[in-house]
Amino acid sequence: MNGPIEEERQVYSISLNAELAKRLETAGAHAAMTPEALLERALKQYLAREGLGDAVYLSAPADAMMKGIYKETATIGEVKLHGDFGLGTFNDLDGEMVLLDGVAHQIRTDGQTCVVGDEVKTPFACATFFNPASVEKIDWELDNQGFMDLLERIIPSENMFYGIRIDGTFTQLKMWSVPKQPDHRPITEVRPTMFTFCDVNGTLAGFYTPKFIKALSMPGFHFHFLTDDRRHGGHLKECTLRDVRISVQFISRLELHLPSTFDFMTTDLV
Repeated sequence: MNGPIEEERQVYSISLNAELAKRLETAGAHAAMTPEALLERALKQYLAREGLGDAVYLSAPADAMMKGIYKETATIGEVKLHGDFGLGTFNDLDGEMVLLDGVAHQIRTDGQTCVVGDEVKTPFACATFFNPASVEKIDWELDNQGFMDLLERIIPSENMFYGIRIDGTFTQLKMWSVPKQPDHRPITEVRPTMFTFCDVNGTLAGFYTPKFIKALSMPGFHFHFLTDDRRHGGHLKECTLRDVRISVQFISRLELHLPSTFDFMTTDLV
């Protein structure tokens, strides 16, 4: 009787930076897999998806957070496995989150920011690996209505997701951040702290979400802001801008994680 046919394998040698190697070891231990096996599985998944378009990842449905579920088990490190660009918040609704160029920032109620570690947890995050399909340069001033009108002209359909990054000079930004919540109440009862920045350079990072899936993410345009020095930011309410570069990514797939916490499992989300 012949033995099993051994699969022919090609050996490749790769080197990883210390942070990525640590994340690989942690993920492998969590999945009870060797780092090599985990890398092979990830590569197979990537190649299987090739040509299907980029994906937007949601760590939980937004409706859960809207109804007061402010504590979940998803970590920033897990979110980074699904993207290097995004936004969200932190457990107990402790400020706004911006994920930009693979670094997660927490924006406090005074508009100041700090970098957070991979172990920090989030009740809601939206992320993608940013890979823009189009870039448009704007070298004139636009008020907030003109800005919104421009964005609506740039996206070809309201029935898809888009990742949008806007870099440049902003004449005025009206923003907010949310204070940490000791009681988990509906988000409509939470009062954010408002503040304004004038004549700053920075980046708006955000998404357009189709209105027909509003239970999963905030419908329409949703942006968080970071200054160029990454020291200040906020959740965008409205802005006036000039001399900016608008990069747009078309996203045709959605990856949704459903939490398994007691609060999520027992809350009526209908």
